[in-house]
Amino acid sequence: MSVLIAIPARYASHRYPGKPLVPLKGVSGEGRTLIQRSWEAAIAVDGVDRVVVATDDARIRDEAESFGAEVVMTSEACANGTERCAEAHANLGGGYEIVVNLQGDAPLTPAWFVFDLLKGLQADSQAQIATPVLRCDGRALSALKGDRAEGRVGGTTAVFDSGNRALYFSKEVVPYTATVYASEVETPVFHHVGVYAYRAEALAAYPTWPHGPLEALEGLEQLRFLENGRHVLCVEVEARGRQFWELNNPQDVPRLEAMMAEMGIE
Repeated sequence: MSVLIAIPARYASHRYPGKPLVPLKGVSGEGRTLIQRSWEAAIAVDGVDRVVVATDDARIRDEAESFGAEVVMTSEACANGTERCAEAHANLGGGYEIVVNLQGDAPLTPAWFVFDLLKGLQADSQAQIATPVLRCDGRALSALKGDRAEGRVGGTTAVFDSGNRALYFSKEVVPYTATVYASEVETPVFHHVGVYAYRAEALAAYPTWPHGPLEALEGLEQLRFLENGRHVLCVEVEARGRQFWELNNPQDVPRLEAMMAEMGIE
């Protein structure tokens, strides 16, 4: 399969304006912007034909080009990262069988998460999109619940059936569990990792589908697939000792930097 990774990045985030240009310090103390760290995560994936940053902002374009990334300019009208990936693919002339959306706020995404998505699409011919889910341990679940208790939107959770078909995604912590889990104990809650692998034809059709009430309420782009009856494959991935978190709020910067220090990421 021919594979394009697109990293959608916009400056005008509602929760965190200018987020792609926020510097994150690794274990060495060197600060590199969020968009650069996301690009470095993307180019670490083997078997990918091309990696581009898709943005509508000249400041992000200039920063991305400064560290050698290829940039595709897209419209300000894109409602979310999936629409931006669809436009970027079209602007490149199409031709890729799979387009991976590695979101520009997920710099800790391990390469094997993306590789596992590609394997999932190969194995399930009915799936139009694949996305990774990571089983929470007690520490991760506590962080998700802590964000909600403080009124912050943190990570997204996913529930799926016995065939790994997505049933729902939410910014609330689902399914509900009253159990208190020790830090290293597995829980029944799955953290949705914000990466998507789309079949090109489904991605091209996505901007034409109606926006449903669940997508509007949750602000989650992948719900448009579910609300329009499309098969979303959840691929359970293994952490392999890696920690994972997205940069959603300013409070996530020290959390991500601490994780990078703990994992020895420069």
